[in-house]
Amino acid sequence: MGSIAGRINRLWVWRLFWIFFLINLILFSGMAYQMGGIDLILDYERLAEELAFLYIPVFAIQALILFWQLLFGTGRIRKLLKPLHDMAATADHLSAAVQQGEEKFYTLETAISQISPTQADRLETGMSDLAGLEQAVNSLLERMRENYRQQARFVSDASHELRTPIAVIQGYVNMLDRWGKEDEKILEESIQAIQSESAHMQRLVEQLLFLARGDIGKTQFERKPVDLVAMMKEVYDESGMIDSDHEYRLIVPEEPVETVGDPGLLKQVARILTDNAVKYSPTGSKITLKAGQHTDGAPYFQVQDEGRGMGAEDVPHIFERFYRSDSSRTKSTGGTGLGLSIAKWIVDKHGGHFDVLTWDGLGARITVNLPE
Repeated sequence: MGSIAGRINRLWVWRLFWIFFLINLILFSGMAYQMGGIDLILDYERLAEELAFLYIPVFAIQALILFWQLLFGTGRIRKLLKPLHDMAATADHLSAAVQQGEEKFYTLETAISQISPTQADRLETGMSDLAGLEQAVNSLLERMRENYRQQARFVSDASHELRTPIAVIQGYVNMLDRWGKEDEKILEESIQAIQSESAHMQRLVEQLLFLARGDIGKTQFERKPVDLVAMMKEVYDESGMIDSDHEYRLIVPEEPVETVGDPGLLKQVARILTDNAVKYSPTGSKITLKAGQHTDGAPYFQVQDEGRGMGAEDVPHIFERFYRSDSSRTKSTGGTGLGLSIAKWIVDKHGGHFDVLTWDGLGARITVNLPE
């Protein structure tokens, strides 16, 4: 079973590699031609220097995707194939116990051969003796389809997130090439735009690397006493210092509220929630930071805003990678859709959970509940 899973995973990685190769060939050739024509394409040293700002982050994210699939794909496929291994063992047992079962297994084989791996087909033989086997196969098929959908969505979303800044950078590079050499205003505008989009790409790559390291267990995680009151005071002071467009309010008890965890990672969660509140709240509105203990003694910290809020249908999905309840917000906020995914990974590692209370158009309140 392991060798089969490995072959399937290697085929998928190989296919991804060639997809990336073709995309890169078309992208970099087109940009090189726009920037310097055939002469630039043939001058490899100059080409590498001119396009370094682009191919370094693009290659980094592609290498990350390939590494993630190569590292985890085999294990996940092996796990998905385990029910088939168990099914084979069950089939052997039934074959030895019931000699006259050839007709049933012929029916089962026919039913399995008619199942599409990509469509929402289910195994149905109509035989009560095979009901348990049907359920196992159907459960396996659904997990395999869901895993495929998640991988396809991850690759598609990562590519989409990179496509926009790359297109912006390419547009300004073309504008620089045409008019920026003589017009200082165009030159300054183009440099600022390229810097902004490069920073966005760098932030996206860093967040993807954080999640990838977390998935493979490489993120450093330490446990020590953490005072949530002191932590929220730090976030409150820092937020008020860098953001004068919102009114910040701090609600904490006088005595410490302690938990055990990684101080840096927990503070990162508080910053992510505060940043989201800033992005989606109008100027002059209040953002409330709070820490305390529930009636059962469990510690928590909380961020509440008076922003747009979310619809009830969006709440179950807000911690999914690249999910946004309103895709148009990206243009004004510059978000990557990974902040809450990182926050959830950190809180899950601490054995905690989120409570989300939101009203569409009236704001949101997100509470991080931690164990005692």
